[in-house]
Amino acid sequence: MEEKIGHGFKLLISCPSGLSHSQVSVVFDEAYDPTLELSISEIWDARVQQSSSLYNGTKFRYSGYNFDVGNNSKQQPHVSLHLGLTDYRTFMGTNLSPMWERFLVPSEDDCIQCQNTSSPLGNGAVVETSDKRILVLQRSNKVGEFPGYFVFPGDHPEVKSKA
Repeated sequence: MEEKIGHGFKLLISCPSGLSHSQVSVVFDEAYDPTLELSISEIWDARVQQSSSLYNGTKFRYSGYNFDVGNNSKQQPHVSLHLGLTDYRTFMGTNLSPMWERFLVPSEDDCIQCQNTSSPLGNGAVVETSDKRILVLQRSNKVGEFPGYFVFPGDHPEVKSKA
């Protein structure tokens, strides 16, 4: 199901007709949480000093998936996402660290290779208007990741606490 695209991207799953709610599940486990602290605090503190608008929010951490196409024609395909917890501070201190490569583990599998990075689950969309234009947004200059860049609409789902 995986397909290499270009130099830095890999399409994990392609479902042109979409998947129903019953075809997607989540395995949520602390085993998918990164545990490295290393220089995360140092990097985070420096970034917050540069931009006081940064805040640390909890995010879902993507740790892989299973895709089951089914054994017969009556069984529908099913995707199971493996998620843990991370936060923006850890993302800044691992994935966006100037020394990010030291967090990688030698592996052909991206999930194993990136087991020590934050890897927050994100979502995005390509929006085409009725006059055939594509919608893009310009990021604020006050954000910690790619300030001022143009991006497609999207975000990271927030973890809601049970208060």
